[in-house]
Amino acid sequence: MSRRTSRPRGPAAARITPASPCPCGLPVAYGECCGRFHSGSAAAPTCEALMRSRYAAFVVRDAAYLLRTWHPGTRPPGVDFDPAMRWTGLDILDTTEGSAFHSTGTVTFRAHYTDDGRPDSLHEKSRFVRHEGVWVYTTAVFVD
Repeated sequence: MSRRTSRPRGPAAARITPASPCPCGLPVAYGECCGRFHSGSAAAPTCEALMRSRYAAFVVRDAAYLLRTWHPGTRPPGVDFDPAMRWTGLDILDTTEGSAFHSTGTVTFRAHYTDDGRPDSLHEKSRFVRHEGVWVYTTAVFVD
């Protein structure tokens, strides 16, 4: 996901604890799922796992993780979070390649959110590559 905004910062991120359900949608606690990637104790083994963890990073507003997992050739100088936006769900629609045996991959997904209370979604095909041995996000094409 590449959504960025210049709106001023507002309310804090969703309150997620290690025992909370993971925002990425898998039936695992955050600390055992995306939280371990966010903390740096593990690296995402597939591009789908990276996509899920990046979505969860938007939920918890972890700009450092988003920047760390963005390819240096396409990485912006910073990530601003829209205070009126709340991410509410993630649907993985398709993946190509992106396993331990690949060097590139894509994930097509729909990320649901509310903006000032109005529901909407972002439909995107994200591209990932291995960079220095780990998966990183490179670019995206908006599907809708």
